[in-house]
Amino acid sequence: MTFKAPPKKSLGQHFLTDRHYIDRIVLAVDPRPGDRLVEIGPGQGAITLPLLRKHGELTAIEFDRDLITPLMEASEGVGRLTIVHKDVLQVDFGKLAGEGKIRLLGNLPYNLSSPILFHALEHAQAIGDMVFMLQKEVVDRMAAGPGSKVYGRLSVMLQAYCEVTPLFVVPPGAFRPPPKVDSAVVRMVPLPAGRVRVADARRFADIVRAAFGQRRKTLRNALSGVCDEAQIVAAGLRPELRAEQVEVDGFIRLANLPPAA
Repeated sequence: MTFKAPPKKSLGQHFLTDRHYIDRIVLAVDPRPGDRLVEIGPGQGAITLPLLRKHGELTAIEFDRDLITPLMEASEGVGRLTIVHKDVLQVDFGKLAGEGKIRLLGNLPYNLSSPILFHALEHAQAIGDMVFMLQKEVVDRMAAGPGSKVYGRLSVMLQAYCEVTPLFVVPPGAFRPPPKVDSAVVRMVPLPAGRVRVADARRFADIVRAAFGQRRKTLRNALSGVCDEAQIVAAGLRPELRAEQVEVDGFIRLANLPPAA
């Protein structure tokens, strides 16, 4: 049983209530013995409590103080719930993982989804996988390939470090209150360190940010402040291309070149 709590508009809260989609998310997580589950924004416990019944223990990161006591009370006799009362952007996932890895999950607030995703990227090697529910538009961007209208900075940054797999769509009616858009569930699996080809994370991020900062500009113009035309050519790219035409590997090759003298 979840508990009733009024959603707070200021925190972008939309509580999942549809049993069908709750069960599908639990099935997607599919916890195994020894897994260390960490849920971001447990809300009313819609996913938390079924996972506790299935797995026995879980750590939840909750910013809304008013939800903590009801969550703890609802978990009594179900499993061992540990709640971290903190802004998730201030949580060190590496410390939570310790010597092992954590599995992240959660219904992410729409207004914070991208910052949370980038925060998780910073700790990717401490994370086994992530199963998140986000606005469908964001999931489409996360998984988009070059040439798509929604392929952009988020697509490139995530795909350079993770395998991104959209799982299923969740309609507005599955939530209370219903959002104005469809949601979707996505799985992200961080690449093993040996498969991450980015040599300098900061330079890679700077190049991708500049390339997509003004989408109508060619690489020659958009990247003029971070690399020159000779480097673009050396990376096997045509300077007249726009950022949305460049595959992830192309950005990685460009970022891995030595800076211009």
